Amino acid sequence: MRHIISRRNLLVLGGGALLAGCASYVPDGRTTLPQLSRETIIAKINGVRADNGRKPLAYNAALERAARTHVNLMAERGELSHTVGGTLRERVNAAGYFGAVGENLAGGQRTLEGAIQGWMESAGHRSTLLSARFSEFGLAAASGGGEYGTYWAIILGGTFEAWTAGR
Repeated sequence: MRHIISRRNLLVLGGGALLAGCASYVPDGRTTLPQLSRETIIAKINGVRADNGRKPLAYNAALERAARTHVNLMAERGELSHTVGGTLRERVNAAGYFGAVGENLAGGQRTLEGAIQGWMESAGHRSTLLSARFSEFGLAAASGGGEYGTYWAIILGGTFEAWTAGR
């Protein structure tokens, strides 16, 4: 079974326009957990963003630490949840990140491309992944128990000003 969930923990929620048309671009490949590298992750995420007219994101080690801690805990408990181990805000602050953040989770996809495809096929996840307000990200995956077996987390970050400008 494959499943995806999304949560934004921003200064101001709502008011974001949905992206028109859900193109199904997914990067080529079948990158499994043992094959994941920072370079591959950056290339795949920024490839999807470029294909959708978005600027590339920088990779952020603190956001990766928060994502890694979260996927490891989900895999250990066999639970796909935004609240395992605390709220998104608590988790990113503990990792040393204090900007605006959004998070997409996925469970059951065996490849990075499968997780990206799931996020791109869901309007809310797509909106988070392609948001022009985010400038950096971290991504992690882990194998574990429960019905999903494989757990994915991408945490995107940026300035609070990007979310409050023009309001």
